[in-house]
Amino acid sequence: MTKTILALLAASLFALGAEAGTTIELSAEASLPAANDLVSATVYAEVSGSNPAELAKRVNLDIAEALKLIKTKPGVAAKSGQQHTYPVYGQNQKVENWRMRSEIVLESKDQAAVSELLGQLQQMRLAIGNLTQQPSPATRRSAEDEATREAIRAFQGRAKLVADTFGKPYRIKQLNIQQSGRQPPMPMFKASRAMAAEAAPLPLEAGESLVTTTVSGQIELAD
Repeated sequence: MTKTILALLAASLFALGAEAGTTIELSAEASLPAANDLVSATVYAEVSGSNPAELAKRVNLDIAEALKLIKTKPGVAAKSGQQHTYPVYGQNQKVENWRMRSEIVLESKDQAAVSELLGQLQQMRLAIGNLTQQPSPATRRSAEDEATREAIRAFQGRAKLVADTFGKPYRIKQLNIQQSGRQPPMPMFKASRAMAAEAAPLPLEAGESLVTTTVSGQIELAD
């Protein structure tokens, strides 16, 4: 009885294998622009001297004054960034000085407010470490959803083209969907004291980031 069941099972698996058609791998992608409606900036206070405790007081004072100003700007979020204290060595490999740096990370969808704020912070002796303009999560998600729909339609169109060329029906065996596309941070450098004294708004151009969805997978042509 057991041998009979095993024989029937083996025959069924062989039949299923015989019915399998030709497998073809395909891929398609779609790209859409997404508005860079979110501004992220890192500003920092940095001082040098021989007394670490005195440096800490000066940096903390600059950061406290900066946070007071930031709180007057509705729609601009702020959080503490990295803090560093490190020695400065001389030619004899002995510590000659100390340097301390403390950061504030800003984030806002109000480009004009951030532009004005950065100019004012530079006037307060803070420098800009880096600046990133990218799509907000909601904007990116919307662009990704539409790019996904377009990529899937493109995959289906390519699959149909292949199947029609062979004159056979097809079915999708496997499908992978991946998103990509980010705009790299734009490096900013500390302004000179002459520039900082003017407290001019920092020119910002939002632009767009390209969001790409790639659909890859396998189709099987019926024999």
